[in-house]
Amino acid sequence: MKKFRIKNISLALVFLGASFTIQSCTDDLKQEPITDVTSASLYKDFSKYKGLLAKLYGGLAVGGQSGGDGNGDIADIDGGFSNYMRLLFTLNEITTDEAVIGWNDGTLHEFHKMIWTPANEFNNAMYYRLYTEVAYCNEFIKNTTDEMLSSNGITGSNVDEAKTMRAEARFLRAQAYFHLLDMYGNVPFVDETTFGTVPKQINRSDLFNYVESELLAAESELKAARSNEYGRVDKAAAWTLLARLYLNAQVYTGTQRNSDVITYCDKVIAAGYSLNTTYANLFLTDNNVNNPENIFSVVYEGTYTQTNGGTTYLVHAAIGGTMDPQDFGVNGGWGGLRTTKAFVNKFENTDLRGRFYKDGQTLEINDLGNFNDGYAFIKYKNISSTGAAGVHDNFVDTDLPIYRLADVYLMYAEAVVRGGGGSMSTALGYVNAIRARAKASSISSLNLDFILDERSRELSWEMTRRSDLIRFGKFTTAAYLWPWKGNVKDGTSVGEYRNLFPIPNNDLVVNPNLKQNPGY
Repeated sequence: MKKFRIKNISLALVFLGASFTIQSCTDDLKQEPITDVTSASLYKDFSKYKGLLAKLYGGLAVGGQSGGDGNGDIADIDGGFSNYMRLLFTLNEITTDEAVIGWNDGTLHEFHKMIWTPANEFNNAMYYRLYTEVAYCNEFIKNTTDEMLSSNGITGSNVDEAKTMRAEARFLRAQAYFHLLDMYGNVPFVDETTFGTVPKQINRSDLFNYVESELLAAESELKAARSNEYGRVDKAAAWTLLARLYLNAQVYTGTQRNSDVITYCDKVIAAGYSLNTTYANLFLTDNNVNNPENIFSVVYEGTYTQTNGGTTYLVHAAIGGTMDPQDFGVNGGWGGLRTTKAFVNKFENTDLRGRFYKDGQTLEINDLGNFNDGYAFIKYKNISSTGAAGVHDNFVDTDLPIYRLADVYLMYAEAVVRGGGGSMSTALGYVNAIRARAKASSISSLNLDFILDERSRELSWEMTRRSDLIRFGKFTTAAYLWPWKGNVKDGTSVGEYRNLFPIPNNDLVVNPNLKQNPGY
């Protein structure tokens, strides 16, 4: 299936100019867009719309405005380090039992130790990356209202297509706000109507309501499930993100929404998706073809999306020690990512999802900085299902799954166990289908602890682990420990306030409307 390309976009289409400065999202959201071609002229030409939309998707995939993350979107940090997907991994996987990092770049080591502060540059880059995406989407939405389409002379079928693109932009903005909701809680709020004002802080419950309403509104104008161009979102992506939003509603608002989880999971499941027959193929270079499980992925091509984030990072950083990079289709390993024994011990010997490299590696982690401490975890590769290497031996071709059917099955099962309705036998069937693919033994009953572990086995390194642990009350507490949690070798509890990350100090200084999250 042909991929929706997100590279080779004119710099004239970059709405915020050379960079979205790390000094303050407030300041930048007040700046006039710096472009060589004005928005007024761009949006009069419908042939430009797809390129404009591609910039919004490109914000998920690459870290800068030229190849190799050059001319980075976020100031004062390398473009590869500031990549949206790489930062999501850092904040949502390295903070958990599923991943450790061996590098001591800046404050990177603080995440697995759970000792980050409001001065952490990677936390700040995540925050500003999310607001960069919001700003890109705001500009597109502002220029594609019904009134603007009419005034710009967009007519006929082009109007319908423009409205679909606008719905995609609303989805992507809602997704960025979902990540802000999940990671930061109470944050500045900006949309297409607040340009030129100092952002006010929105509380977490109100932001939940906003994300919900935006997804519901976008869903009505998105293309039908499985009918859009590959790499672009459709109704099923909106249903899946709604299910994930509702699954975490107790954390975000204090009120469970498990019946709504089941409603939206049912919509996805009824849309004709099915599990890929081979688990490993979900994370290879041809995962864009013959893959009925995929709902939405961030697109990568070694020739067109040259970034040190995304799957390039996930492949290279997980290779080290005696591992042969050629087995992964790349020219070298970066010797960074491994996993903990708490994660390793969740797998049966027959479970094909638990693929660990043990040669020269120890199960125990005595030194986080030593790649040989901790088993390496094998998941993403720059190789196809037929064994062919990617088109580039450094920049990876493999797309990064964001939403897929197995996650929907597990969300349904959890919502049933939590009392949201649905069918327990159906939930059990979904979980056993996932386990059968992995050659793991079938089960006859479900409980929450099992579901949490099954989500880890199935969705490891897919940026869901932190929120899962928070939802189950195990991220900061002594209820579940893993090596070096709390900066102690055998693990210890940390303050509950670390369920949220801090708002960057810089934003607090320039915006008097903001208050820091408690504990920081």
